[in-house]
Amino acid sequence: MRYGVVLFTSDRGIQPAVAAQAAEKAGFASFYVPEHTHIPVRRTAAHPRTKGADLPDDRYLRTLDPWVSLSVAAAVTTRIRLGTAVALPAEHDPIALAKTIASLDHLSGGRLTLGVGFGWNTDELSDHGIPAGRRREALKEYLEAMQELWSQDEASYHGEFVSFDSSWAWPKTVSQPRPPTLLGAAGTQSNFTWIAQSADGWLTTPGEDDIDEKISLLNERWRAAGRNRPAPQIAVLAGKPDPGKLQNWRERGVTDVLFGMPDRAEGEVIAYLDRLAAKLP
Repeated sequence: MRYGVVLFTSDRGIQPAVAAQAAEKAGFASFYVPEHTHIPVRRTAAHPRTKGADLPDDRYLRTLDPWVSLSVAAAVTTRIRLGTAVALPAEHDPIALAKTIASLDHLSGGRLTLGVGFGWNTDELSDHGIPAGRRREALKEYLEAMQELWSQDEASYHGEFVSFDSSWAWPKTVSQPRPPTLLGAAGTQSNFTWIAQSADGWLTTPGEDDIDEKISLLNERWRAAGRNRPAPQIAVLAGKPDPGKLQNWRERGVTDVLFGMPDRAEGEVIAYLDRLAAKLP
């Protein structure tokens, strides 16, 4: 089981390159960042944690572009995996995004893990032309279309949201036919069925409960889809490191545990990483 960190990037506080370099030096296996292109001021979408229009953190308004953040992180690191928790592919042109992701994966030596989400902020998605009731289908098509571009010498795709004729596109991703792709979503039967059909694993939501039961349900959906090997990747967003929970998660097949980094000054964040690393087995 690997340990990683998540930095909720913003235009203030520690820079992603500095944070990733410090995380690698402290021995962490992965470094993740989130994505929001913008936050509509007038909206109807309730935040999953506040259950209303209020946001739990003003960094939602100030989030850095994840691909730029991971690119600068890749330039100053050599081993740590670079990921999104989570990216929102349906808010981009899929052909251009496929190029961006493949370029980052190529230049980082295949260190990219693609965490994706349907998008809780349906008003944000609507501004990008994605109907709230079709976001699951849109994400599925975007991933399928990008995988074609990443894995085929001559790629084509025709769907409801994405359509292009036979095309050339390099570089290809290092991992084939796609980078490891995790769905960041609540642990429900419908989401696990989606994962078994369209992704490589699950990234939990913050504060997810009943992890053991949900892992069993994920494995059941995985087997029902005929995907017995390899097992799904499971990345748990954790709070404080609890030795008992960590051991249990390891035994249950969790592959990664991710800890949030504090929104503090650079020196404080680096000190926190060192303290956290010292507490982990």
